[in-house]
Amino acid sequence: MGRDLALLAPEIAVLLTAVGALIAEMLRRPRISLVVAVIGLVVATGMTLRLVGTDTTIFGGSFRIDTLSIWAKLILLPATVLSMLLARADVRGSAREGTVYSLLIFSTLGALVLAGAGDTMFLVLGTLLTGLATFALVAYPDTDPATEAAMKFFVFASVTTAIMIFGLSYWFGASGSTLIADLPGMDTMPLAVILGFVAVVVGLGYKASLVPFHFWAPDAYEGAPLSIAAYLSVVPKIGALFALTQVVRYLPPETGWTAVMAGLAVLSMTYGYLAALVQDNVIRLLAYSSIAQSGYFLLGILAVGSSELALPSIILFAAAYAAMNLGAFAIAATTGRTLNDFDGLGRTRPMLGIAMVIFLLSLVGIPPLAGFVGKFMLFAAAIDVQFTWLAVVAIINSVLSLAVYLRIIVPMYRSGESASVATDPWHGVVVITAFAATLIIGLAAQFFLV
Repeated sequence: MGRDLALLAPEIAVLLTAVGALIAEMLRRPRISLVVAVIGLVVATGMTLRLVGTDTTIFGGSFRIDTLSIWAKLILLPATVLSMLLARADVRGSAREGTVYSLLIFSTLGALVLAGAGDTMFLVLGTLLTGLATFALVAYPDTDPATEAAMKFFVFASVTTAIMIFGLSYWFGASGSTLIADLPGMDTMPLAVILGFVAVVVGLGYKASLVPFHFWAPDAYEGAPLSIAAYLSVVPKIGALFALTQVVRYLPPETGWTAVMAGLAVLSMTYGYLAALVQDNVIRLLAYSSIAQSGYFLLGILAVGSSELALPSIILFAAAYAAMNLGAFAIAATTGRTLNDFDGLGRTRPMLGIAMVIFLLSLVGIPPLAGFVGKFMLFAAAIDVQFTWLAVVAIINSVLSLAVYLRIIVPMYRSGESASVATDPWHGVVVITAFAATLIIGLAAQFFLV
């Protein structure tokens, strides 16, 4: 038990941080709540560093301390800190400021549970924990759009999670175990494997906003505060995709699950970018972009177990995606929600303009930025497992994505003046950090190739 708790120390630190931030809020000390939250997550990140290279399980195999779960902490904890700094401008001085910080941490804890899940019950627990926290965060502004978005989010999540729980009962009934590692023993019962897998894809696919489980995402991103939209586009999504990776590692290959992943990848990439092309609201455009980017993750996931490039490509793209997406949302929070708000941004605020161009070109996959290295690795992983046609489709969609992001870039350098928006100092910190990470990950990608 002592060994297990020691290996679980970062997650315990995150839990204590969430409780500490909530206690500070109960004492009406929101600034202290923010300080506790930031320090606690930084400490948890530092505690994770000593685990790099560990590959084991704890509590009877129900939770994994491996490359995937360790890198989930190293990516998602800093991303949560940046999201909280963005949220500071949205909730500063409000009646429940500290509650937002606490909910963000509880949601992140749920994402970490998903990323390390070795048991189907942890899939359910992680999904519920992230869901309950993010429902409240979306509804936080108490406006009609936010309330409507939160209700759609809640109803969609309730249905998909119920389907997942129902499907997981087939796995338990067929194997007599809730451990994911026992799935290979079901090779004589392919129907039970397929039913359970489809249910898991539904339950985790909604959280990752994969097509066709994406319908909640554009409305939730638009109705929520921009800081919460940025958070939703990164932390719960990566947690769900890492959980899906943990599941497919043990699926019998003869069930044909790779074909399902390939189909979802094509749907998500293509629909996401086509829908983004007709958006005039930048937040909805970034929401559909986020849906498309989820499809790219699936190129690495379908190679899990068959290619050594699979896990490194997923981890590398997750780190790149977190940096460039948070950076793009941070600039949108500073500039405005519509394409018209970006008119002349590159002329009147050249540093913000350059940063936005870097983030968007990285999302396209232009070298030597982080997004290029991540996508290159994903393409290589897909080709390595004989899905060359899917890599070609992904490359074509990357070309399409350039048209999407040029819809933001072109107005930035037209004559005109961008809307005057008060810039919060913390927005600048987030933009600079994300900008540096986007460049460093692209230039030092070998550090992530574990």
